[in-house]
Amino acid sequence: MAGKVFFSVSMSLDGFIAPESVDDLMGRQWMELQRWIFPLRFFRENLKLGAGGEEGRDNDIARKTFERTGASVMGRRMFDAGEQAWPDEAPFHTPVFVVTHTKRDPWERPGATTFHFVTDGVEAALDRAREAAGDRDVRIAGGGATILQYVNAGLVDEFSVAVSPVLFGSGIRLFEGVDASRVALKPVSSESSPRVTHLTYSLHRR
Repeated sequence: MAGKVFFSVSMSLDGFIAPESVDDLMGRQWMELQRWIFPLRFFRENLKLGAGGEEGRDNDIARKTFERTGASVMGRRMFDAGEQAWPDEAPFHTPVFVVTHTKRDPWERPGATTFHFVTDGVEAALDRAREAAGDRDVRIAGGGATILQYVNAGLVDEFSVAVSPVLFGSGIRLFEGVDASRVALKPVSSESSPRVTHLTYSLHRR
């Protein structure tokens, strides 16, 4: 049985998931946005930062998101930023399909992450990711424009947003340009921790 297609992102209280400029990734605002995940035991394990770290519901959610994912899809902008920032052992540990206009041979990294570059569109990338994931889920990893393409195409089953108590003021909005006339949401769950609020919704056609 095929798994779900989902995305899971951190978002500021005013609706932004990243700064406008790639140069500002890993900057102060982005670090504040992601602050909830840095102390977690799972985060430290996945990036091989050493023993220790916090457990609890945030940690459980982060681990479950990783464990359900059999393959990921991302846009070229996210890949270009990550190629410079990820450690040698990239934190996916699954096949990753990069939607791009530029042909490139697969890029294999230590730890079972291989990046495949797909030049024939978002649906082709998703088809390949589904095949690679088997009965596990496919995660649309980002960035915002790629997530939006999949949402507007009706290809996303579910999403989770970790709302951080941070204001950006400007940047990349999660749903900027969404076709709201075609997309409807159904609440699935809402959980709060001292650092963040986790909201999960299913998507369906209006």
